[in-house]
Amino acid sequence: QVQLVESGGGLGQTGGSLGLSCAASGMISRINRMAWYRQAPGKQREVVADITRSGSTNYSDSVKGRFTISRDNAKNTVSLQMNSLKPEDTAVYYCNANVLSWSGSTTNYWGQGTQVTVSS
Repeated sequence: QVQLVESGGGLGQTGGSLGLSCAASGMISRINRMAWYRQAPGKQREVVADITRSGSTNYSDSVKGRFTISRDNAKNTVSLQMNSLKPEDTAVYYCNANVLSWSGSTTNYWGQGTQVTVSS
C-alpha cells in the first residue's frame, strides 16, 4: 500500500504565494508521473500541473507562468510553488502519483486533499 501525505496550503492573498508539498511512502519501487489537481466547489477536478520522473513538466493554461511543480525522486516528494495567486485559485488541491510497486503493478494514488483559499 502507498500513502500520499500533503502539507501546506491554507489562506493566501491575491498576488501572494503559497506552497504545497506531498510525500509518498509505502511499497514503492518507482514513482512515474506525479501531479497536482484541484477541485473548486461545484466544479470538476482538474489537473494543475504534472511532472515526469525525468523532470518534464506540463501546466494548465490557468496557472502557467505562476505555478512551479518540482519533485525529489530520492525522497518521493512533489511540490507546487504557487505565486501571483488569484481568487480563482481557491480550491482543494490533491496530490497524485503513478506508482510502480514491488509486486510489479502500477497504481494511481491520491492524497487526502488540502484547502487553498485566496482572498481578494
